[in-house]
This record gives sequence, C-alpha cells and structure tokens, in this order.
Amino acid sequence: MAVWIQAQQLQGDALHQMQSLYGQHFPIEVRHYLSQWIEGQLWDVIDLENPQEEFKAKRLLDSLIQELQNKAEHQVGEDGFLLRIKLGHYASQLKSTYDRCPLELVRCIKHILYTEQRLVREATNSSSPLGGMMDSMSQKYQQINQAFEELRLMTQDTENDLRKLQHNQEYFIIQYQESVRIQAQLTSLATLPPADRQLREPALLNKRATVEAWLTREANTLQKYRLDLAEKHQKTLQLLRKQQTIILDDELIQWKRRQQLAGNGGPPEGGLDILQSWCEKLAEAIWQNRQQIRRAEHLRQQLPIPGPIEDLLNELNSTITDIISALVTSTFIIEKQPPQVLKTQTKFAATVRLLVGGKLNVHMNPPQVKATIISEQQAKSLLKNENTRNDSSGEILNNNCVMEYHQTTGTLSAHFRNMSLKRIKRSDRRGAESVTEEKFTILFESQFSIGGNELVFQVKTLSLPVVVIVHGSQDNNATATVLWDNAFAEPGRVPFLVPDKVLWPQLCDAINMKYKAEVQSNRGLSEENLVFLAQKAFSSSSNNPDDYRNMTMTWSQFNRESLPGRNFTFWQWFDGVMELTKKHLKPHWNDGAILGFVNKQQAQDMLMSKPNGTFLLRFSDSEIGGITIAWVAENPNKAGERMVWNLMPYTTKDFSIRSLADRISDLNHLLFLYPDRPKDEVFSKYYTPPLSKAVDGYVKPQIKQVVPEFATANSDPTGGKQTYMDHGASPSPVSHAHAYGIYPPMSDSMLDTDGDFDLDDTMDVARHVEELLRRPVESQWGGQQS
Repeated sequence: MAVWIQAQQLQGDALHQMQSLYGQHFPIEVRHYLSQWIEGQLWDVIDLENPQEEFKAKRLLDSLIQELQNKAEHQVGEDGFLLRIKLGHYASQLKSTYDRCPLELVRCIKHILYTEQRLVREATNSSSPLGGMMDSMSQKYQQINQAFEELRLMTQDTENDLRKLQHNQEYFIIQYQESVRIQAQLTSLATLPPADRQLREPALLNKRATVEAWLTREANTLQKYRLDLAEKHQKTLQLLRKQQTIILDDELIQWKRRQQLAGNGGPPEGGLDILQSWCEKLAEAIWQNRQQIRRAEHLRQQLPIPGPIEDLLNELNSTITDIISALVTSTFIIEKQPPQVLKTQTKFAATVRLLVGGKLNVHMNPPQVKATIISEQQAKSLLKNENTRNDSSGEILNNNCVMEYHQTTGTLSAHFRNMSLKRIKRSDRRGAESVTEEKFTILFESQFSIGGNELVFQVKTLSLPVVVIVHGSQDNNATATVLWDNAFAEPGRVPFLVPDKVLWPQLCDAINMKYKAEVQSNRGLSEENLVFLAQKAFSSSSNNPDDYRNMTMTWSQFNRESLPGRNFTFWQWFDGVMELTKKHLKPHWNDGAILGFVNKQQAQDMLMSKPNGTFLLRFSDSEIGGITIAWVAENPNKAGERMVWNLMPYTTKDFSIRSLADRISDLNHLLFLYPDRPKDEVFSKYYTPPLSKAVDGYVKPQIKQVVPEFATANSDPTGGKQTYMDHGASPSPVSHAHAYGIYPPMSDSMLDTDGDFDLDDTMDVARHVEELLRRPVESQWGGQQS
C-alpha cells in the first residue's frame, strides 16, 4: 500500500503517466480499493514465459475477484450502494477479460507496479542530492513533451489547411465544369439561326469571360495554398527530424549504453515504457503527415496546375519515408540481451522488441524474427552494407520466433526462450589473441510491411559482443573480454573496437561495479582496496592514490600477461577473489569482517601493535580464490618474542566442507578480529548449531580444525569425541582422536620459520583425511558399534 500512497502524491507529467496506466483493462478504482492486497502478492515469482505457471496466475485472478466482491459487499450507505455496483461490475469485467489468459493479468499488474515504483523513485530522488540531475532530466522530458505538443498543433494546422484546399479545389472543379458547359453552349449556337445566335451569344461570352477570369484567379490561389501547405509540411518534418534525433540518437542510445553497463553489474537500464511512448508519438505524427502529403499529391494529380509543387511534394514524400524508415529500423531493439559469455550446447534466451510495432499495427500480420551468430568481421561488413551472402559463424538451434503483441502493455516482442549454440566456426586469430578474446554477435533480423504493404521494411539489430566458450574453465578469461568491452566501448564504434589501454581510475570504476554486482553488496572497493590493487597491477609500493591517477593499464597487463612471479594474470586473481566472496564470504564482507585487500607485510605491520590473538582476514597473494587468516601470537621458539602467523589459504573447496565462521570458531587462539572486536561478537551468528546427541547408539561424526602449535588441552568442547579432523590442503589439520586409530599423531611442526604452513609437509595428512571423509562411518569406527 506504501507505493500507492506515494503514487497519489505525484504531480505534473508523472501523475499523468501514472493515470495512463489504467483503463478498461485494469480500472484505477480496483488499484485504489485493493492497494494493500495487490502490493502484498508475489507477482514477481510468476514466470510469464512459462505456460505451466498459468495455474498460479489463475489462482491470483480468482483471489483478486474474490477480494473485489468482498470489498463490494462491505459498502454501506447511499454512496456505498453505487460503489458496490461499480466494484461488482469490475469483478465481472476482470473475470471476463482475463479468465482465459490469467498470465496477462499478472503481466499487466507487474507493469503497473514497476512503473509506479519508478515514478515514485524518480520523484523522491528529485529532492535528494541527485536532485539537480533529476531536475535536468525532468526539464529534458518537459522539452520533449513540449515539442510533441508543438508537432500536434502543426499537424492539426496542416490538416485544416488540407481540408480547406480540398474544399476550394472541389469548388474550382465545379466552376471548371460550368466553364465547359458554357463552352458547349457557345458551340451549340452555331446550329441556331443568326438572329437567335446574336441574341444569346453576348450573354454567354460575358459569362464565360467571368468564369474564366475567376478560374484563373482561383488557380493561382490554389497553387499558393499548395505551396503554403508544402512549406508548412517542410517545417513540420524539420521538427520531426529534430525530435526523432533527440529520442533515437540521445535517449535510446543512452538506454543502450546503460544496458551495456548493466552487463558489467551497473544499475538496471530501466524500462522502455517512456521511450516506447515517445516513439509511438513520433510514429503517429509521421504517419499523419505522410497521409497528408499523399492526399496533397492526390489533389495535385486530380487537378494538375503547372508549377514547382510536383517537385516539392516528391521531396516531401521522400523525406517522410526516410524519417519513418529510420524510426522503424532504429526501434527494432534487443530488450533482453543474450548472455555475453556463451557456452556451446547450453540453452540461452533473448528478447527483441519493436517499439512502434503496436502503433503501426505490425502485429496484424505478425513478423518472424531470425537469430544468427556472426563474427566481428561479418558484423563490420554488415554495417557497411556489404553483401555477406547470408554467412554465419555457427549454428543456433530454435533460432526463429514470431513476434507477439501484448495488448495490456502495448508491446510487440519476440521471446527466444530455448536457443542453443550447436557449433561455432572460429576465424584466424591475430597475434597473441586467445579464443576467449574472439568476439561474435547475435544478429536478429526480420521483415514486415505497414500501411497495407505500402512500405516494406527489412530490420536488423546486433547484440552486444559475445564470447563463445566450450568449457567452464574458459569462463573467467571470457568474462574479462566482455568486461573490458562493456566498460570502454565508444558509441557508434566499428564492431567491436575498444581501446588497448585505459586510465587506471576508469578501470577501477569498472571492476568496482563488477565486484559489487557479483558479490551483491553495497560495500564496494574502498580507496585503500584500490591502492592495493594498483600496487599489484603495477608492481608498485606507493600508498598514495594520486600516484596512480594518470597511469594507464593495457589489456595485456589486465588479462594477457601474468603478474610478476605468478602464473596468473591480474584479472584471474581478482576474479578468483570475487568468486570466493560471492559463494562463501558474502555476509562477512558485508559485515566488514574481511579486510581482504591487504598484503602479508601490511598485515604484519597492522597486527604487531595489537594484543596476542588479534587476527585479520586477507586474500591470498599467491593463490587464485584463496583467503588466509593472519594473527599475532608468541613465538614458541623464542621466549618473549611475538610474531605474525599466516594460515595456509582456504579456497572454495575448503568452505564447501566447513564454513569460515565455523573454522574461526574452532581456532581458540583467535580472540579478536582486527582491530579489537571479540570474534564471537562478529561471527557467532554464522556458527553451525551443535550436533544432536547420539541416537540409537550412533554418534554423528564431526569435523573440527586444529592448528598443532596452538592446540590446547581444552580446545575441544566435545571432550575429544570428534571422529576426524578437517582435510588439510589448507590449513594443516592434526588429529586429536588417536584412540580411534584414524592416523598417528603428528609431532613435526607444519609451520615454516616465517609462520606459514608448508603445503608439501601437509599433503600426506590432507590425502589421509580426504580418504577418511569418503569412507562410511561404520568402517571408520572399526566395527565398535553395529
């Protein structure tokens, strides 16, 4: 109900847009009286493209009608009597409209709620710090709407002039016929006797002279009317071109740019409702003026009068055809892009939409859309209008779809739901380019006519670049190519050129946007995080952000050349961090528990000034997708000396066995999360609840983690009853349960002299524990219970 309360406060154009959402398909009274119920339903969980969801939609329709009927029955008094009748009528009307297509009701209400939320959000933002930008946008929208009003008045004016011209021309033709009749009478006088002819001829000659003089004057007047009308049409077409340029070259291009950035995790590009309404107004104005110009041409053909009007009308007709062609071809767009990392033999979807389809009645003969995958070179040739001989670079299954018209929203679109790339044909690669740097695009094309086959259009549109992979291991490198392209592509570029190097702050914006989207967090990368990344990218030690502002990073540095001393690139390391955080560390990142972007030396400097048991979490420098715990404690080999220890990095594999919070809980020597927060205060809400007691003589196995140098006699809250310890690829588990004969005690230290775990020394234990994890519980207990 909150949205509806705020929607009622809208003013001006926003209020008009909100009101236009309602009509016979969904009366505004229903929205008002059932606002709380409507906003309380889970409309978004229904997949409109899945026919099997129809039963859910039918249930919602029945509930809506029942709510309306209940509301009607509770109306009392004189006003209540009328409202009861009206609400009852609406219940019957909605049942009649949507009983056979309940999914359309869901589509309609989702569209209404989305638009209301957007209008409320925009109105709210206008009073925020972004108000200046919103005011500017509002001013732009106002200018566009004013231009449409001016076009409407100009079109109405030329319509009136055309009717006046038609009326005058019809009267002229009548007078011309009178002139012909007088001439015929004069000719017939030749058959009369001279006396009769002399008696009647002067009057007819005078009458003919009068009519011919009038015809001469009126012909000049008609010619002037025609020229004036043509001049007015020229001015109208100039304004139409200007308005169309603003909408197609500014607003629509900006929407496409937002759609491209959304592919990198930017904010949603927003709906197309306003753009469609503008395009439909353009289409209506263009079509009305086109019809007027055709009628003017018809009047000229009906009554040819020598002069320049014929050339003027031909020019106008050519111009208006160009304008409508540009509108139709530019508004054939991809509403939902195909995935930009496209794996072969995998189902994918896309949606194309014609913004003027409903207004031009294209749906009366629904066109078919075809999807084809083409290479970068083929895309270049296509935009140059070169003959590509219907070439493609692969085979897409289920690549034909008929456009459907949705009456409630007025949209004409084609939903490709089950496409699959069966095979791909790669081109010869350039230099060091890998297969994950090769870009393709999905070409969508269709053909349809408007105006009773008066105009036939062949429309085409290209998807954002896609990178084709055949194995999941190629995903991260393909994502790098897509990220770079989406972030740094220039509008109107030659497919699919991007700069080879960009300023570091530009790249920071791109990876921060991607990080926040992947991790689904409002906590992005701080300036300190970005300095850490700059140090890693440029092998620098400077902590001053200003030192990096004018530095550039090349594509090769980003994802072609390995970092110094490593076997992975900058992007591969960063992508590993994102994947680990997204899958296992999201709540801890959002809580601010993970510093993450800190190197080993920085961690040591930070911890040495803190009490023993203080720890922090940082992403591993040496391993992709790893996170390690660093903590400060006494040096067991040197009394009175403190040192910082680093646990061998955890990876996704480790967290799939035991969570980070539980691992931290296991390690009793970890006391305070840097700088001074008790660890239970930060992590206890994520601990796994204790296991239940033994049932029917069986004890459930429990995984625990122990660091040998820091294990204490009372470190096990279960009294030493664990059956086995965690696997030890990282961080080196040691068993306390020698009584069960799982594996012998390990007396050797697994920490090197720097406080780091040594991978080679722990692999035998790790393999042993992993083997134990795969055994049935019975075999581990050696038959002690049955």
